[in-house]
Amino acid sequence: MRPDLSLLRSRQGGFGLVAAMFVIVVVAGAVVAMSRMSEIQSSTSSMAIQQVRAYQAARAGLEWGIARVLAKQSPEASFSLDGFDVKVEEPKPLTDAGLIQEEDNNVRFRQISATAQYATEGSPDYVYRKLAAVVEVP
Repeated sequence: MRPDLSLLRSRQGGFGLVAAMFVIVVVAGAVVAMSRMSEIQSSTSSMAIQQVRAYQAARAGLEWGIARVLAKQSPEASFSLDGFDVKVEEPKPLTDAGLIQEEDNNVRFRQISATAQYATEGSPDYVYRKLAAVVEVP
């Protein structure tokens, strides 16, 4: 007597469907994870570019402030530069404390700081840079 194989085949018919569904779910999860990582990488590189631009804007403000000090003018100013709000200020006002007697000359030191920011604090694309310099004014 031979065993009835038709019963065995009917029970195994659903296993292929379960395996296929499992593979589909795993592949879909991998695609979603890769998409999310790509999005994060894109926003990270965009933020790095904005940080470099903020540094350059602050540096431009600092150079502008130094030029104003050397021209014996006030460095205090606020302006916009390609979407960045740049503020140049002198944290320590000019007093005799910055005055140093050097041989026969009086040398004065002035501190200047420049800040550049893009967007508002707390927003996802917010960047901020602050640079400072000390200038010797004869």
